[in-house]
Amino acid sequence: MHWDNPTPVVAAVIEYEGKVLLARNVAWPPSMFALVTGFLECDESPASAVLREVKEETGLDAPQATLIGAYDFPRMNQLILGYHVPAQGTLALGEELAEVKLIAPERVRPWPMATGLALADWLRARGLPVHFRGPPSP
Repeated sequence: MHWDNPTPVVAAVIEYEGKVLLARNVAWPPSMFALVTGFLECDESPASAVLREVKEETGLDAPQATLIGAYDFPRMNQLILGYHVPAQGTLALGEELAEVKLIAPERVRPWPMATGLALADWLRARGLPVHFRGPPSP
């Protein structure tokens, strides 16, 4: 029997040197940037998973992760668990990332689905206006 349950995925709103870190996966087009994401490993908590993913993909250290919220991503059959991750250290991109960019929080324009909704909620929690790249999802 196959239940087709959604897969849990962690996503990190990485705050580094006062800016938001967005990453481009090596498989993505040059203009596409998003949050660092990843899957949980066996016997791993979501908070531990997001800290591990941040370290693996960016080389940055993060002492804690604070849950922002849970977001459905039906197109990929995933449940996104968004975390705020203040990070420090020296950037060292892992093999999955082509490049990163750092953006001042007030200049970030989230995308209207999945991890972009976590980023939007993080911005709102800081009293910043949210301007989506396109029309917000229902």
